Amino acid sequence: MAHATDPMNLTRPAPIERLVAPVQAFLRHRLAGAGLLLGAAVAALAWASSPWGDGYDALLHTRAAVTLGPWTLEKTVHHWVNDAVMALFFFVVGLELKREILEGELSTRAKAMLPAACAAGGMLVPAAIYAAVNTGRPSLAGWGIPMATDIAFALGVLALLGERIPAAYKVFLTAVAVADDLGAVLVIALFYTDGLSIPALLGGGLLVGLAVVMNVVGIRHHVAYFVVGLGVWLCFLESGVHATLAALLVAFTIPARTRLDSRGMAQSLDRLVQHYAAQPLPDGYGLLKPYEQDVLHEIEHVVERGTAPLQRLEHALLPLVTLVVLPVFAFANAGVRVQGNPLDLVASPLVLGIVLGLVVGKPVGILAAAWVTVRLGVGELPAGLSFRAVGALGVLGGIGFTMSLFVGGLAFSDPALVDAAKVGTLLASVVAGTAGFLVLRRLRPVPRPPA
Repeated sequence: MAHATDPMNLTRPAPIERLVAPVQAFLRHRLAGAGLLLGAAVAALAWASSPWGDGYDALLHTRAAVTLGPWTLEKTVHHWVNDAVMALFFFVVGLELKREILEGELSTRAKAMLPAACAAGGMLVPAAIYAAVNTGRPSLAGWGIPMATDIAFALGVLALLGERIPAAYKVFLTAVAVADDLGAVLVIALFYTDGLSIPALLGGGLLVGLAVVMNVVGIRHHVAYFVVGLGVWLCFLESGVHATLAALLVAFTIPARTRLDSRGMAQSLDRLVQHYAAQPLPDGYGLLKPYEQDVLHEIEHVVERGTAPLQRLEHALLPLVTLVVLPVFAFANAGVRVQGNPLDLVASPLVLGIVLGLVVGKPVGILAAAWVTVRLGVGELPAGLSFRAVGALGVLGGIGFTMSLFVGGLAFSDPALVDAAKVGTLLASVVAGTAGFLVLRRLRPVPRPPA
């Protein structure tokens, strides 16, 4: 029986395809990433809080090393996840940010002003609230925890609301989240950095410069950028600046131009497809004839010339980051074992600062920044977006999860403070996600009045 999407009965599904079809359908669903992320966090919480919680800790503290001749890089599993695996996440963030700056919602001053201002407001107000609650305490170092929005979870909640949510809502929330991801990375680089090694930092800077030169002279193969990017990552790892900044910088050097314009690609593909169809094509599902392979290789070459390396890499890596990297990070960072009275922990200034920062500070900061930006005339609300909608999306922006957990792990060395930061982040994200869903479900899109 042919696939439902194959009315001409030209393909023959293998038995394994029937078995994995439900899994593939789930992974293609727009909620798959958020679902896996949530599942990994729940699994980590359950294991860490269970009588077998020591096994969870032992797994994260297992040491693993990479050795090349006399050179060895050894870290715990937890550090490998946060320093190496998460570099892929920040690399994709960099690709998305560059694309938005070149072609998307941040590509012009008029488009960028509102989401950039909202991102700034949504970072400064939560940080100020947290700092006010924790002034004079060791926990003050965690002021950066409530600053960023988890775009995977936030868009997942929007997806739950289905067609009742206008496209403008998703575009605006994505632009704000991408902008405050950049802000979060800068905060990490500037404020959550230990003693600097200037030689290592200079080495990383020179390699970034080399990647820029590679872009200028027309080198487009991703392997070349991977090799240079690996060198940048190693340099930043030794420099004291968190390696996530290396991934972001290298992402900005990836070429974003094609060698063949869209019209030229369409004409070339049309010519090749017609040439292929004119060949004596054999029946059945056997090996391709040499002349068939030649045409298909030419088609691949045309597609490669007609697409930018930035878009190819983003398309290839986004599923890996969404379905593997972020769930692995959540599993390695969401596990917490609460000691003592949970109510005392929830009422602590650290947890209270995170919850107030994300649940209250995010929507207040985003809405206030939007109002000021529009009233000053330096930005305008996109069509289909009202101030009420901005406030509702700001509530959803209080889902901090990934970046908040990440910053919490950098801010504190005391395990008790790290665990408290996890509790605050998880609690705030649940409250913000639930409240955002309820507010947006009750909100009817209000058309923007004519100017």
